[in-house]
Amino acid sequence: MTTTYAALLRGINVGGARKLPMADLRALLTGLGYDGVRTHLQSGQAVFSAETREEAALEAELSKAIHERFGFSVDVIVRDHAYLSAVADACPFPADELAPKQLHITYFSEPVTADRFAGIDPAAYLPEDFRLGDRCLYLYVPDGLGRSKLAEVLARPRVTKGLIATSRNWNTVRKLVELTAQ
Repeated sequence: MTTTYAALLRGINVGGARKLPMADLRALLTGLGYDGVRTHLQSGQAVFSAETREEAALEAELSKAIHERFGFSVDVIVRDHAYLSAVADACPFPADELAPKQLHITYFSEPVTADRFAGIDPAAYLPEDFRLGDRCLYLYVPDGLGRSKLAEVLARPRVTKGLIATSRNWNTVRKLVELTAQ
């Protein structure tokens, strides 16, 4: 059975570092035997179809291939359409009423519990807010991610220790749901 996945690459093509042209990424994925390969934007999203496999195996294969081909390591999270759609549908914030720059999802490599965030007082960052989901965190930042104090705290190593974490704005979240549905 073939499944469509999104690969979320962390920290590429940001500030001139770790350049990975999307055409090269598409060629790499195609060379690995994946079908229907497409990329979205320059910030590290690829969509592809593959025979059903474990997400972790796909992540490891793609990370290894990127390192071998481009000479640098990239953390990768792979999720299928059902997961991406369920996460978008479960958004605890009124996504349709917000500007896409105000709402982000941080995808995690594994489940997280509230204990990891126990040292953060949400009231200290209002009106910014966050909620945990299934291997993700929903982040509402009314003034955008670049000005968010809460986002800075949530990204600290003591919070993300042992995890791969990568964030996408709501436009990208919706687009990945759409692209993986095809």
